[in-house]
Amino acid sequence: MKFKFGKIEEEIITRKDFSLKKARKFLSNETICVLGYGVQGPGQALNLRDNEFNVIVGQRKNSKSWDNALKDGWIENKTLFSIEEGVEKSTIIMFLLSDAGQIAVWPKIKKYLSSGKGLYFSHGFGLTFKKKTKIYTPKNIDIFLVAPKGSGTSLRRLFKEGKGLNSSYAINQDYTGKAKKRALSIGMGIGSAFLFETTFKKEVYSDLTGERGSLMGAIQGLFSAQYKILRENGHSPSEAFNETVEELTQSLMPLIAEKGMDWMYENCSTTAQRGALDWWKTFRDINIPLFINLYKEVSSGREAEKTILSNSKKNYRKNLKKELKEIKESELWKTGKIVRKLRP
Repeated sequence: MKFKFGKIEEEIITRKDFSLKKARKFLSNETICVLGYGVQGPGQALNLRDNEFNVIVGQRKNSKSWDNALKDGWIENKTLFSIEEGVEKSTIIMFLLSDAGQIAVWPKIKKYLSSGKGLYFSHGFGLTFKKKTKIYTPKNIDIFLVAPKGSGTSLRRLFKEGKGLNSSYAINQDYTGKAKKRALSIGMGIGSAFLFETTFKKEVYSDLTGERGSLMGAIQGLFSAQYKILRENGHSPSEAFNETVEELTQSLMPLIAEKGMDWMYENCSTTAQRGALDWWKTFRDINIPLFINLYKEVSSGREAEKTILSNSKKNYRKNLKKELKEIKESELWKTGKIVRKLRP
């Protein structure tokens, strides 16, 4: 279905355009193997299973993720296999290991990618930065991605509520002539609300920019800055937290998600309206240079290089815990923990 966004026309694939029934029928003779059972793996695998696709899981044995897969009802040697066995037994491989995991596992599985198989990603990192990841793919397979716009946990939760997450899809290589239908079928099978087209490169550039920007990095920085200034001017922790985080996440964000920012502006006090309208462009103008620099760092590959270097260090997990501890033990998020417990 075609939609116009200003002067730009896009094709959006909805559940009416490509039904779950059609998706199941198209993949009825395919065996799908979900590699990795960490962030995206469980949600996508369980949704496919519940939607009655022929799906198995490939995971490293004697690991925490292997144990989690067993708890979720995957059966060893029937629907749960080692990574190599899973790839060998399947016709479509969903490569859902972490970016670091993909780099480590790729040499072990590439020999099992026989002619006509499908290789699926939910992130364009591995192939976009292949000079750094060394993921060089064969030419006689289909390569495509579906990238849900949210975590695997959210994908599963919304699926169980009868809803869905929007997802992008991209075709990197169409060897069999059916790569697009494979992508759309899995996209619907994992519980996408609708699908919009992108490329591997654009997916990873937008994803890395978003993670470092408004989705995670920038929002934590903004929270931290506002909370700090309120506290330094004598406001209590609970007041500073509620005005910085709680009101945004519990009251305003749901309204923005439902009706849009303009509707929210129309339905708040005139004082709030005036201040928001006077200040939003100032925040935009201050942040545009930051985002220009951020996008350059992402598109140049420097962010990818930093990520790969950091993840490859033996003490990565130890250092990560230290960085997360700094956030967790800050007054801002200690206050947040107490406030969350007080919610009815």
